[in-house]
Parts: sequence; C-alpha cells; structure tokens
Amino acid sequence: MYGLKNYSLLDLAPIIEGETAAQALQNSRRLAHMAEAAGYKRYWLAEHHNSTGIASAATSVAIGYVAEGTKTIEVGAAGVMLPNHSPLVIAEHYGTLESLYPGRINLGLGRAPGTDGKTAFALRRENMRADDTFPQDVQVLQHYFDEGFDGVKAVPGHGLKVPLWILGSSLFGAQLAAALGLPYFFASHFAPDALDDALSIYREQFKPSEQLKEPYCGAAINIFAADTDEEGDALKRGTMQGFILLRRGQPGPLQPPVADLNEFASPQEIAMSEHVLRESATGSEESVQDFIGKFLQRTQVDELILTCHCYSHEARVKSFSIGAKVLNQLI
Repeated sequence: MYGLKNYSLLDLAPIIEGETAAQALQNSRRLAHMAEAAGYKRYWLAEHHNSTGIASAATSVAIGYVAEGTKTIEVGAAGVMLPNHSPLVIAEHYGTLESLYPGRINLGLGRAPGTDGKTAFALRRENMRADDTFPQDVQVLQHYFDEGFDGVKAVPGHGLKVPLWILGSSLFGAQLAAALGLPYFFASHFAPDALDDALSIYREQFKPSEQLKEPYCGAAINIFAADTDEEGDALKRGTMQGFILLRRGQPGPLQPPVADLNEFASPQEIAMSEHVLRESATGSEESVQDFIGKFLQRTQVDELILTCHCYSHEARVKSFSIGAKVLNQLI
C-alpha cells in the first residue's frame, strides 16, 4: 500500500520568546534522544541565518552537539546551503563529524541562501552568483569525499564518502538529484506546489550512481499532533502566525499562538499561511493517521520527514511522539 521505508525528523531548533539559543539547542538534544528511542531513522538540522527564532545557523556545530548526545540515530544537515560556503570547508566540517560519529552523518545540500538578501551578501561577499555553480559545487564536494579535487584533499574528509542528499522546493533539485544519482528530499512542509511534479521527474530521470542504485525520495510535512483536534489546530495556528510575521519582515522568537488569527492578520495573510502549510498532519492521533495515510498513498515516498516548529517544546515532543506511533503502524 505504501512504499515507506524510513521516517525522520527535521528540527529548526526554535528559540522561544523569553528563552535563549542555548536553551533551544539543549531542547534539540533532548528531542533527538526521544526521536532515537521512538524509531526515527534520521535527525535533521537546518541552516538559517539572521533568524532570531532559529538556533541552528552553525549547522555542523549543532549536529555535533546532537550526535554526541545520542548513540544510534543518524544526524544530518537538511540542509547546508552550499552556495554560502566553500565545498572544501564543508567537506572538512562533515568529514570531521563523520570521523567522530562514523556511519551516522548525512549531508543534505540546498542552493537557496537560507536568509534575506543582505545577509546572503554578508555570507557570500562578492560571490553573489554562487547559486549558479551549485551543480558543479556538489560534484566538487563529491570529489573531496572521495580522493580529493585538483590536488587538494579534505582532512578529515577524503575517502569517507559521507552520504549526500539534494534538497529542493522546485523542479531544479529533482532534475539535479536524478542526474547525479543522489537521494532527493522535497520541502513540501513550506513549499507544497511542485511536490508531485518534482517526485515524478526525479523518478523518471534518475540515473544510478556509486552512492545510489535506485531512486530514493522523501518529502517533508508539518505535524501538529495532540490529544485533540482543537489542541492540534492551536499548534498550527502558532506556526501560521510565525509565517505571517516572517512575510511582514518581522521574524523573531516564537510567540504563543493568538486566540483568533482574524484579529491578528488580514484574510490574504491567513490564506497565504494556510497555503504554505497545506501539507500538515493536524489534530488527534486519528486525524494525523488519516492525513499521513493519504499523503503516503499519493506520493509513495521512501522516507517521510516530520517537522513541528511550534512555541512549546513539550508540545513538540508530544507531537513527534504521536507521529512516530502512527508511522510505526504504517511502515
């Protein structure tokens, strides 16, 4: 019925209003320990910059902290925004992680800046067309994880063959992942429009590689699971509120959800946030199971990635716990 092989967790290390980045990262490590016990295959952290509500900008450092606090779960970046960095530096960072936590490190790669234009310039300086060379940089990175590139070796890194993944929210990433024979994840948790077409293109155009013989694709959804549908709706409402503030140019630490979005935002803003969060499993365990079952039936993904970017850490833990319970019944 479903092609699901694994399920994983995407964590944005949310900074809650009134708390610190240190507390956010400590919460992430505790959440990873729960995820490991609950059966999640992988724990992903994301690169964002100039975001006062997200603590994982130094993604490799955060991954090392989480990996050190767990034993078996694979930990990775979903992703590293490669145009922000030299491929050699990323090879060294993730080669170091793989050396410390062998067989547990994954490296997802994206070409977006993960931030606003001014911050992207601060990261890239004069190299503002770096996203144009993303395909070539991915291949250079592959060489660094093999025997090196142009006479340069990544130390640590060379010979370690850290698994690479291509991340995307458009058809470009699907085509690149297929051409290079790499696994592919689609960011449908915030950019759902091209999901079905991207998965279809990836599967149709996939070419086997040394890393991967058959296509392997995944998609991300939000999960707002709770004891009741009403509690789940409140969690989702808080995330909608955050998206609206982001679009207004007012990002910040996560705030408690308002009681009524209509008093906080315009109908157009609410419609926008409902659209971007369209792929969300929300409510009680029964409601979540119904949504996930239909999503898996439709997409036939090999891996489902769950994310929950909400105000309460305790509510996040419960939401991911319910998600794992549902998926253990479906896998």
